Amino acid sequence: MPHVHSAQPQAERLRAWRGEIPAGTKAPAHTVTREEILHLLVGDLLVTLDDESTRITAGDTVIINPGALFAVENPTDQPAVTWVTTSIGLEAELMDGTRIAPPWAN
Repeated sequence: MPHVHSAQPQAERLRAWRGEIPAGTKAPAHTVTREEILHLLVGDLLVTLDDESTRITAGDTVIINPGALFAVENPTDQPAVTWVTTSIGLEAELMDGTRIAPPWAN
């Protein structure tokens, strides 16, 4: 059987974190440099990808492609809890050009 060697195992390239989105929060629209997968564990959110807004509920998953304009809002009176996965090196760019490199994704 041939031995396949990867320079870096896949799991080492991934970053995942649990996030809480407080009630009434509206995060600024931004793009990301890497694919991001958001799974809603608890609550309801209003998610906008490019120009399409969708309400998601616990158990739903959203895939944010690199370059897509993404915004999330918790219009409820209860916190929402997410599990987000991406690859190492993700950066976000806000509409004003500000770039953010979240420490949990690097």
